[in-house]
Amino acid sequence: MSLSQLPFSQSCENNKAPILAVLKQSFKATRRVLEVGSGTGQHAVFFAAHLPHLTWCPSDQPQFIAPLEKRIALQGGDNIAPPVSLDVSASWPLAQGEVDSIFSANTLHIMSEAMVADFFRGVEHHLSDNGSLCVYGPFNYNNQYTSESNRQFDIWLKHRNIHSGIRDIEWIMELADTAGLSLQADHAMPANNRLLHFSR
Repeated sequence: MSLSQLPFSQSCENNKAPILAVLKQSFKATRRVLEVGSGTGQHAVFFAAHLPHLTWCPSDQPQFIAPLEKRIALQGGDNIAPPVSLDVSASWPLAQGEVDSIFSANTLHIMSEAMVADFFRGVEHHLSDNGSLCVYGPFNYNNQYTSESNRQFDIWLKHRNIHSGIRDIEWIMELADTAGLSLQADHAMPANNRLLHFSR
């Protein structure tokens, strides 16, 4: 399979540079970061290449691993680890405290509420002391959409899967607090998205 035949996300191409600008600060002391929901792998290979001081560890559900492995083989550098199969609602394939940062983009609105809660329980168990968590995507504030495009996107998400939907920032903050995380920054990003940086 050639590079042109691999799954491709235009949104990843559009947002990778703005996200990287934040991660350069948020992950400047990071040694090993786990990406939950690596998808096409475009973020993984781009961020690893531009953050050479750390090891980037991609992961996703089993059905997405094969094309992810192929992109990494074609474009990955020395500081990107082989992708691992990870279901947020099952046992995570890493030791407690093995990673000192966790990153996830455009996943929490795809997951069910139960899976989002499981995600934060996994972060609580596996993130090292003084570690960081960065999550990217759309969020609601005070139970309100931040834009008409986000409202339309939420309708589309729920039509596709009734359990999906844009999450309220207040609920995310509660889950983070229960996991022992505090919000360090809430960055405005292009296309009505946010990048939330939590730390222990």
